[in-house]
Amino acid sequence: MTQRFVGRRLHFALAAALCLTLPTACERGGVTTGQTIGVARVARVEAATRPIDAAYVLRDRLLAHDGAGFARLAVPADLHARLATGWKDGRSRWPLDELPLDAKLPGMLATLQAPGADKALMATFRRQFAGADRDIDQAIRTLALFGGEYVQNDGDYTPEEREHIGQAIVALQAWGLRAPFADKARAQRFFTALTAAARRSGIEGKAGTAAFGKLGMRASLTRLSPFLATLLAQLRQQYGLDVDASLRALKVTLLQQTGDTARLRLQYPLAGRDIDAVVPAVRIDGHWYLADFVQRADASLAAKPAVAGGS
Repeated sequence: MTQRFVGRRLHFALAAALCLTLPTACERGGVTTGQTIGVARVARVEAATRPIDAAYVLRDRLLAHDGAGFARLAVPADLHARLATGWKDGRSRWPLDELPLDAKLPGMLATLQAPGADKALMATFRRQFAGADRDIDQAIRTLALFGGEYVQNDGDYTPEEREHIGQAIVALQAWGLRAPFADKARAQRFFTALTAAARRSGIEGKAGTAAFGKLGMRASLTRLSPFLATLLAQLRQQYGLDVDASLRALKVTLLQQTGDTARLRLQYPLAGRDIDAVVPAVRIDGHWYLADFVQRADASLAAKPAVAGGS
């Protein structure tokens, strides 16, 4: 989907939406999820043999709520094996670090798993947000402005990425201003679903990132997949943002191929607006991958091993 597929681009705005409706959780933790979707379906889909399929195979794994399959198909087999080792020794949490606030994810799980979490979150919501449409709208505008300025000024983004993110921010800001975030009944359903899904994940949030290392990459992503799918389902049901519909409508066109590199055009609707972006792809050992994913996954392994138990 977005320039980093459905990673940082789209999830920046999803994180913003959560921070508006989960103020306490965002102070303590990161981005995560809520309603029952079921166990991720792990399919033995093969890596892409055509440039355009580098995007389509990942889109299909996202629609299947298959985080482990997504990670397997997003990078070459040898890099995937090194990432699995990196999860164990704490050097890497890719592809989780494609999400904003990824380091806060265990803290949010711990918040949602606490006894009476849904009641505590609703109490905070009533104090700070219930009926406060004007304040919420201003917060959305501020987040969108901050996000746009950050992307434009951060040297890690390419011009194509900046253009793509800019389109997504505009679309998601418009959605956020329409969404009924101040509605108490919707918030109650949202929190109830999130807390139940966090507990069902079986990931001990209070253990911090050590919980991911103990489980390993595949098991962690498999347990997180229905949790994240619940978040998307709740955003659709309560607030009208249908990410799955955007994924299903994705159209990928090959713009240029030169040897083992290619440029792809991604077109999809997002929150009622049309997004049009260009992403690079690369062929490695006969299969095609989105180049940014491969680069960032490899870079994640350069970090020193994390201290066990850290959050």
